Amino acid sequence: MYVASALPVAADCSLMTAHYRRIALGVDTGGTYTDAVVYDEDARVILAKAKSPTTHDNLSIGIRGAIDASIESAGVEPAAIRMVALSTTLATNALVEGTGRPACLVTIGFEAGALDREGLREAIGTDPVIVVDGGHTSHGERVAPLDLDALAIEIDAVADQVDAFAVTAQFATRNAEHELAARDLIRERTGKPVTCSHYLSARLNGPKRGITALLNSRLIALIDELVATTGSILQERGIDAPMMIVRGNGSLVSTDFVRDRPVETILSGPAASLVGAAHLADADNAVISDIGGTTTDIAVVRDRLPEFSADGAIVGGHRTMVEAVMMHTHGLGGDSEVALIDRAVGPELQIGPRRVVPLRVLADRAGDVVHSILRRQLDNDIPGAWDGVFLEPTARVHNAKLDRFEQEVVDALGDEVQPANGVVRSSLQERAVRRLVGRAVLRMSAFTPTDASHVLGRQATNDAEAAQLGAELFARRRDRYGRAIAEESQAATAAETISVVVIDTLVRRSAEALLNAALVRDGLPAEASTSALVAAAIDGTTRSSRLVAGLDVPLIGLGAPAGTYYPAIGELLGCSGEVPEHAGVANAIGAVVGKVRVQAEIMVTCPRRGIYRIHSGTDPETAWERPHAQKRAEILATEAAAQLAAEAGTVDFEIETTWTEKVIDVDGRPMFVEGTAIAIASGRPNLD
Repeated sequence: MYVASALPVAADCSLMTAHYRRIALGVDTGGTYTDAVVYDEDARVILAKAKSPTTHDNLSIGIRGAIDASIESAGVEPAAIRMVALSTTLATNALVEGTGRPACLVTIGFEAGALDREGLREAIGTDPVIVVDGGHTSHGERVAPLDLDALAIEIDAVADQVDAFAVTAQFATRNAEHELAARDLIRERTGKPVTCSHYLSARLNGPKRGITALLNSRLIALIDELVATTGSILQERGIDAPMMIVRGNGSLVSTDFVRDRPVETILSGPAASLVGAAHLADADNAVISDIGGTTTDIAVVRDRLPEFSADGAIVGGHRTMVEAVMMHTHGLGGDSEVALIDRAVGPELQIGPRRVVPLRVLADRAGDVVHSILRRQLDNDIPGAWDGVFLEPTARVHNAKLDRFEQEVVDALGDEVQPANGVVRSSLQERAVRRLVGRAVLRMSAFTPTDASHVLGRQATNDAEAAQLGAELFARRRDRYGRAIAEESQAATAAETISVVVIDTLVRRSAEALLNAALVRDGLPAEASTSALVAAAIDGTTRSSRLVAGLDVPLIGLGAPAGTYYPAIGELLGCSGEVPEHAGVANAIGAVVGKVRVQAEIMVTCPRRGIYRIHSGTDPETAWERPHAQKRAEILATEAAAQLAAEAGTVDFEIETTWTEKVIDVDGRPMFVEGTAIAIASGRPNLD
């Protein structure tokens, strides 16, 4: 089953001319759905989109359904497609769920305790490990020879137990001789895939490189299956086009390139979503915010690429050396709990971080009960602290260890949805309820921002009557002076008044979170967003001074509730707040509009004053003058980046090379420690 949507396009994108245009196909294979979009490269428009359920037991069914539906809706000939780009969450999900293929880790030149560093032993799990002597110094000089005969015996002993191998050697990024020798031996004796750690990162930290290489080896077969499956479908449809895939940093590379580096596709889906959102809004630079029921995930995009974490991606509890999308996550969502701040004066509210079930959602499955209880509570002259709140046991209640007060709550609740004010009789039981909800033993339902949106008519997806009754009850709550926090006026009912306050509070807190992400990206302290000066600037409360704080780039909102909040958030931050029309397939769009971006690094070290080592592959070069060493490193980095760019699938690219160095003061004289030439090549894939 699939859902397809044909989008309006210009007349010159018709079937008659499509064959002569450069058409690209984007496919995102996610955990739930596989999305596809057909994109006109020349007109920069999306011709069609389609969704099909992801079929994990047979990926071809879901992929074929999405591809066929999108091509049919676009009205283009398959032969007109010049490029196919993939994004996926399969690699991320496999590592999180522990479903990767078995692999053997070969460590060279590390002391025994290295396996206990950086979480390497936990990452290895029950997979075999081979430990051999060898390795190099930080300046690339050999520490001990690599005993290939002993390594061969170890390889033969485990070859039948694994599908792939990973190799990490001491200071392999300064001299890769032993990793390459081990790779060649393993391939010769087993014919199985081998991952060398220096392929994946130019940084030091052998155990961390070992984790990255091991996880990479476990994913090779999975990504091979995705690529092969997609390739077969394309061949069946007469599509003869190169395939690209999105990496975790949002860039595109050829599928041949990533076959040796599948670990780089972790976080492919989120990265593609960010790139797609920036494209939909036609913004090179933007703050992108994805609001869901529980959290708001914020990322900053510059030059259509997201910001990356300097520490590498954490997937399945393992820290890797893969460039990771930097996400700022806050407990603000459409289903966040709305609470009156203790000792508040008037309607001072806290939104989140706890998620609760909106009253409108609860009423969809227990409407008669919910409506009657809410009306009965409204009939009481004195409002109760737990009015409008419901509790329900989850499956965890049967195995939970409970203290006395928790047991009292569970016994009083029984097996069905109950109003909280019929269960909570004391402050000790109230604290017990909070603990049980926090441990997911109980489920809480209460008034939320999406309920408020239903009251105001901004959303209409569930039971609006339950939302209305919940708002009326919440408006009767008392502040520190015993006054109702919202009352009826000529302009609005009490329910409408408090709903406006809820939405305004979420908008204000979201603005603060977005500004926080932008300030951090600009190198400023995170706490600046909550300072009195910034708060006054956002709220416009000054009279004698003029303060300005906001975003200097567009704000792009994703997620089902985004349209309800983000125009107002953008207005508060002095920028455009856009919700792209086709945000639901942003992942597939990000795949098809992305750029190739590859990086090469060449390190220069100084083992002794006046001697400079240039580390590139094996046998480091030696130079006697620092400027010459720097120039040589920049040339090598540029050449390496150009080669990587060609392998990654682009022939039209630009290279930017930078040099950084570390110099320390010794007795008043500067001493060079190390320097790095970094060359970054970027360009669009070849569609000609």
